[in-house]
Amino acid sequence: MLSPEQTRLLIRLRWTAFFLLAAAYVLVFFHRTAPAAIATELARDFNVGPTSLGALASTYFWIYMVMQIPTGVLADTLGPRRIVALGGVVAGIGSIVFAQADSLGVAVIGRTLVGLGVSFPFIALLKINAAWFPENRFATLNGVTMFIGNLGAASAALPLAWLVTLVSWRTVFVALGLLSMLLALFTWLRVRDRPEDAGLPTLRELDGKPAHPPLPVGDWRSGLRRVAANPASWPGLFVNAGIAGSLFSFGGLWGVPYLMAAHDMTRSVAAQHTTLMLVVFACSCLFIGRLSDHLRRRKAVMLSYAAVYVASWLPFVLAEAPLPPAVTYGVCALIGLSAAAFSLTWACAKEVNPPALSGMATSLVNAGCFLGAALLQPLVGWVIERNSPSVAAATAGAVTDGLKVLAVAALVGFIAACFVRETRARNLTEPHA
Repeated sequence: MLSPEQTRLLIRLRWTAFFLLAAAYVLVFFHRTAPAAIATELARDFNVGPTSLGALASTYFWIYMVMQIPTGVLADTLGPRRIVALGGVVAGIGSIVFAQADSLGVAVIGRTLVGLGVSFPFIALLKINAAWFPENRFATLNGVTMFIGNLGAASAALPLAWLVTLVSWRTVFVALGLLSMLLALFTWLRVRDRPEDAGLPTLRELDGKPAHPPLPVGDWRSGLRRVAANPASWPGLFVNAGIAGSLFSFGGLWGVPYLMAAHDMTRSVAAQHTTLMLVVFACSCLFIGRLSDHLRRRKAVMLSYAAVYVASWLPFVLAEAPLPPAVTYGVCALIGLSAAAFSLTWACAKEVNPPALSGMATSLVNAGCFLGAALLQPLVGWVIERNSPSVAAATAGAVTDGLKVLAVAALVGFIAACFVRETRARNLTEPHA
């Protein structure tokens, strides 16, 4: 049992770590989706067409994807505090470089640094959730994490589109860089990786259970091999590539240009649609995690949502004329609602691998989100550019053809979900499971 002082310390450190890393995660989502709201300005300032614009936006996803496995290793070895503090400084520098870029090449360098720096907070936050909160609340906490993170995505849609009518997009990204560095400082000073680091017992010990064995020092390679050799680790990666990749590509770049060209919307109205989609997605992640924990089912819930996600793309890809606002808003809301299917993949990956390897396991499947987006964003741009030389002049037919790529990706994600292993919300590697 904890003394009253220890209980207060546990609660304070738990929520300090959670909210500081969640704040860093808000910036992750802002950077991820911001290009959609300023696509026209980026194309104009750097004098590029749809393919190059897609390549610029996807630079973030490529480096983020490449860093996922190293991030998992670092989260399991160095700990969340160190990697998030370092990443915040790198992302801050990258944001300022991007803001000051006078050529596409310099902008790519800036986006690459941003992608490198922001590749740490999510996996680190999952590690914090696993260390500081009860195991039976993991999916719920993941939902809360996604909800908070998507506040950043929502603020990068309509609010950013409005803000760049008042100040330059460059000014916004300089401010983001400074904020990122400030959060890095607070993370370094205030976050503790585990209760043990503050002289407290683990949560399992408080429940009368033995603590999970830690990862042996210097033994991360065998841990990584064990995660990679586990067939149950992999389906979630492809779920994320198809579902998260298509969502991020639409909400993060091509949604606003598509809605403007295919449905005769102004940029402000189109941004309202993507904002709605992201807000609904955030709320849905909050709900699906609690639903999954309550039912003690992962796969069944994921499949139900994924099926709806595939169907939700059909009104857009089959439309031959602009749809009424009630329909377009409804479709965007349904996309956001059902895309939450992929948020259960991290719980599944954690529960089919030893707890000490949770960082590596979740980072493996998380890489799929950004592999999908990195491939899909320029691919959609290439499809559009076959019939339209620029983003501003894109035809309804060209952007609709591009959107069909995202619909196919959604179907791939659903098929992959059929191969996810049902864990019944418990770790299958433990003797009692």
